[in-house]
Formats: sequence, structure tokens, C-alpha cells
Amino acid sequence: MELEKKIVTVRPEIPVETLQKLPNYVGISENTAGSVAISMNVVIIPAGARAKPHYHEGFETAIYLLKGDVQTFYGENLKESCFNKQGDFIYIPAGVPHMPVNMSDVDDAIAIVSRNDSNEQESVRAYVVNQEQGQ
Repeated sequence: MELEKKIVTVRPEIPVETLQKLPNYVGISENTAGSVAISMNVVIIPAGARAKPHYHEGFETAIYLLKGDVQTFYGENLKESCFNKQGDFIYIPAGVPHMPVNMSDVDDAIAIVSRNDSNEQESVRAYVVNQEQGQ
């Protein structure tokens, strides 16, 4: 028997707690919309804040930076970095450790984040930086 297919609207009103320790407004996910291979959320990096170092096991991430300037440290021991500004599209391959940092002490950075994982927090893993080699 085929399931009924319908359009689902999601209006998140409160952020959820995530491993990354950033306010995350879950939009599309397995739980909210019944998706099977995609999630889409709004993530806020508060002024002066940074995410906890992490990676997404087995899933790619696509980001559109709606507002702000963000420096993302990534790779082994987070030794590499890139700078992004409002309007940038950002791609993070599966398994790449990363830690975004809001460059402003005044304004929040806001991004739309999408992953090819409908239960996207299930694939998030903490990443421990080797203090002798990392930042």
C-alpha cells in the first residue's frame, strides 16, 4: 500500500538543543515532515559565539549564509579555515570536522542548513581537537 503524499508546512517557533550548541530551528526533517533523505534548518550563531567542533558522519551539508560574517575552522585539528559572508553558499563534505565562528560581537549570524539526512542530528559527532597540534 502506498502512503498518501501531501505537502507539509513547518513553522518552527522555538530552537532545539543540538550537539553543536547553537540555536537550531528545525524545519524539514523526518520528525517534522516525514522526509526520508533531506533536512533543512535555520541555524543561528549568536554574536561572539562559535559551534562546538563536530562532523557529520556519512552526510553532506549545504549552507546558505543569510546574515553575518563567519570564519569556519575545519580539517584535521581544525588547522584550516575559510571566511564566508552574507550571500555565500557553503559546501561541507561528509566527515569533515568543522567549527563555525561568528566574527561579530554585536550581530547574530543566520544560516539555512540542509543535509542529505532526514534525521540530521543522528549523524552529528563531536570532534576533539588534539590540543598539542590544534588551536
